[in-house]
Amino acid sequence: MSEAESVPPQRAPLFLLSFRQRNELATTVAAAGWRSVAARRADEAERRFAASGAAVALVDARGALAEGLAATQALGEVVAERGAALLVLVSRGDAGRIGDFYSAGATHFLASPMRAVELVQALRFAERHVERLGGWEARAGANAEPLGWRWDPQLRSLQITPALAQLAELPEQPGRRGLLRQLPRRERKLVHSALRRLGADTPATAFAHDLPGVGRLVHHLQYDARTRRVHALVEPLGAAPDAGAAVRDAFEGVRDATAARRWLDQRIGETQTLTAILIALERFEDVNAAHGRSAGDALLRAVARRIDEAVRSTVGKNALVARLGGPEFLVATAPGSGTLLRSCIETAFTRPFVAGGAVTPLEPRIACTESEPDDSAATLLRRLSETIAERAAGPEAPALDRLAGDIARAIADGEVAIVFQPQVAIATGTIAGAEALARWQHPELGAIDPETLFAAAERAELGRALSEHVQQRALAEAADWPVSLASLRLSINVTASDVSRPDFADRLLGRIDASGFPRGRMTIEVTESSIMEELGEAARLLAELRTAGCRVAIDDFGTGYSSLAYLKALPLDVLKIDKKLSQDIAGSPRDRVVVRGVIDMARSLGLTVVAEGVETEQQLELLAKEGCQYYQGYLCAEPLDAAALARLVEERG
Repeated sequence: MSEAESVPPQRAPLFLLSFRQRNELATTVAAAGWRSVAARRADEAERRFAASGAAVALVDARGALAEGLAATQALGEVVAERGAALLVLVSRGDAGRIGDFYSAGATHFLASPMRAVELVQALRFAERHVERLGGWEARAGANAEPLGWRWDPQLRSLQITPALAQLAELPEQPGRRGLLRQLPRRERKLVHSALRRLGADTPATAFAHDLPGVGRLVHHLQYDARTRRVHALVEPLGAAPDAGAAVRDAFEGVRDATAARRWLDQRIGETQTLTAILIALERFEDVNAAHGRSAGDALLRAVARRIDEAVRSTVGKNALVARLGGPEFLVATAPGSGTLLRSCIETAFTRPFVAGGAVTPLEPRIACTESEPDDSAATLLRRLSETIAERAAGPEAPALDRLAGDIARAIADGEVAIVFQPQVAIATGTIAGAEALARWQHPELGAIDPETLFAAAERAELGRALSEHVQQRALAEAADWPVSLASLRLSINVTASDVSRPDFADRLLGRIDASGFPRGRMTIEVTESSIMEELGEAARLLAELRTAGCRVAIDDFGTGYSSLAYLKALPLDVLKIDKKLSQDIAGSPRDRVVVRGVIDMARSLGLTVVAEGVETEQQLELLAKEGCQYYQGYLCAEPLDAAALARLVEERG
């Protein structure tokens, strides 16, 4: 059976945006049975998607990362509102930016290189998630009656949909000549040329024209090789753009990321030097967690107003003020006033804000730079983001340096202790296992969290030694667990440094056997970053561990590469959802779609799903509804020592 025959007729078209490979992708999806509305530019992408009636948007960001991210941000809100899905394609080298696409509104993603069948499967996953959301139909409204036509060359019959007939004031069977007469004579050749291009090798193409009284229309054609019919979706683009409005928008400032990039590119293209300031809010997620997303959104609007007031009072209207997405804002103006503007913005943040009825102080990180001759909007914004990131990391360096000097002593003196985070079966509420975690009680600085502990060890070049110490202590303690814990599985973490060793599997298995803890109750947790450098070698090592009787889990899924292709390639048993995704499930419908996608993808591959960082009953209930099987987090218990873990298991029966 061919791929095209295996795909049932779709209820809705596919909206496809590709900056480099539109025709190739359109041909691929057409061969698999989708009708697509395909675009090469992101202009008005959100309006075009909404008008298309599509259930799934496909954004191809390969080779066009900045443009793809901007398009995803533009589409994210309308996708969420309509209960639709947004699949993003990225190059493998850009896989580290997946989190940015999630934040911008993507619900699914796939990394290149990929085969056509993998793209088709990813689109099917996306459609299934739309169906499980309740479908796009109830929210599609005006898209229920599409504009379109069908040409049957054997019968020489042309039919148009009722909506197109009404728009063009034509009968529903106007005949080919009747439809062509609606077009200016010089544009009728476009139709003939497009029809000649269609065939088995080119099953999809498009052409655009102006229709008097209506505006610009794009006809997306698809050829059915079995019936030899041509099906067309007609996409109205509206009237020609208002040049005056565009100029006013450029000179008076804008409020969204897409228009901000356009403003920057226009000014830089006119060889004007700019001063650009990026403002990023510290710990804004705490506001959402404490007061809810509606309070967070209201707070962002208040921040935008205050920044705008500070800018206008300093440089007047000749400046750009924009929100780039999330808690980030951009100010751009002519050079010479950057220092004064920055000071005014900092002063504006000295007054607290109000969120959820509570007084909330906000700490901004601010970066300022001037444009360079070879800059574009993308490079200018990237430079600002890198400066912000460097400053965020800077104050931690002295503390890490001090901790790094204490690591060797801490390991030797036994200061690094082991605690166990219970893993609970959602269906029964019983504790099925525990993850071993490191805790360092520093004699002067107090409790040090695991991330800081391992970061300090890496700085001291003792990361491997610390990892082996933690594994050995965890195994030793678990081997001495009381009878009440005799059925629990033990999960231990391995690092990128561990996996990179040629004898990694042999050494770890030797350590397990020496402890006396049974291999059959062991789960080895690896992070995405630790296996992506050499995927083939990682697959071999993980297979060796599984053959030896251990189970293998991918940890913190959703923070890195996260591709269906590599999940299929690796010998895995368990997928652990990162705590950020687990907690986001109680957020917007778009957040739930992301988590649902991860769970469905994992279970379709036969993987057990464990959600990390679960803290509320609402999160647990939503995860259970989506098919998650296990969870760990403060809702059950904080990380416990072995004695406390035994008491908890006994209490739960």
